[in-house]
Amino acid sequence: MSETLPQLRIGPIELDFPVVQAALSGYSDSPMRVIARRMGAPYTICEVMLDQFLVNFKQRKRTSHFLHIADEEHPVGGQLMGAEPEQFGPAALKLVEAGFNVIDINFGCPVKKVLGRCRGGFHLSQPEVALEIVERVRQAVPDDIPVTVKMRRGIDDTPESREQFFAIFDGAYARGAAAITVHGRTVMQRYNGPSRWDFLRELKSHAGKRVLLGSGDLFTAQACLDMIRCTGVDGVTVARGAIGNPWVFDQARALARGEALPDPPSLFEQRDVIAEHFRLAEETYGPDRCVPTMRKFSIKYSQLHPRQEEVRKDFCTVKQPGAWREVLQRWYATDDAGVHPAIDEPAPVMEPAGVS
Repeated sequence: MSETLPQLRIGPIELDFPVVQAALSGYSDSPMRVIARRMGAPYTICEVMLDQFLVNFKQRKRTSHFLHIADEEHPVGGQLMGAEPEQFGPAALKLVEAGFNVIDINFGCPVKKVLGRCRGGFHLSQPEVALEIVERVRQAVPDDIPVTVKMRRGIDDTPESREQFFAIFDGAYARGAAAITVHGRTVMQRYNGPSRWDFLRELKSHAGKRVLLGSGDLFTAQACLDMIRCTGVDGVTVARGAIGNPWVFDQARALARGEALPDPPSLFEQRDVIAEHFRLAEETYGPDRCVPTMRKFSIKYSQLHPRQEEVRKDFCTVKQPGAWREVLQRWYATDDAGVHPAIDEPAPVMEPAGVS
């Protein structure tokens, strides 16, 4: 039986499916985004970029990939992070000039170095600054460019943090944010412990018709649909669950149509996608510079191979341009069934309705 999913709109942008790819630092470059779009993601967001970097950006060979967008990617979001409100407007304009269709503001990054520099999730502790940032970005970019925000459910679980969260959440919409994505963990949790889906359910009830996307513990297609069904959010953003597994988007579409979960991609299907990802990376970075970038992707792709430990080990040894073809020839020369990636993550917390 097919499942009726909410219509997802981000400002004037209408998406045909409410499961999208999140921004992923160090991963969601143009090659990854292109692969995700081809595999069913209706919208993707680039890896986060610093306001200072963008304000001072000059087109150079070593940095051009940050603002590279393939024609087939649109709509695509550009994510922005920084400390000083006055730099966000000019930085957002650089993203618009590069061709990004949405500007996403990062108030969620929990990395210690980022927090120490008053960026990312740090802003959840200072609502006035956070809302000034939203206002500056909204005023700087054209009216037809949606501004969105990425948050976590707070710095921690104290009453003060909750109050600050809602001040930013409600204030961002009031200042023109078209949608907000909320991760079900706190900043202090980082990536540890379960995500609180019950908080997302409470939040969607509070948000009403305002567009809310959920994030956290989305490692399977079924989890994506479960979050939408259990919390009522308008859409979900898949982060770590999409690295090396772009098939998750087509799998979610199949489940939503009422079909059984598709079999994991066969070795030939994996081989073709990995080879295309490498080709796109070579075009973007050049054959030498793409090697370390693709090594980390290959490690993730290997999780879908029935002999993943051996395949992972071989991909880790790739240090020369083109050497990855030898790994593909060794491990993907004969077609066989793939496997779904193992999930070693805590289950999300979902309290019964009415329990706080």
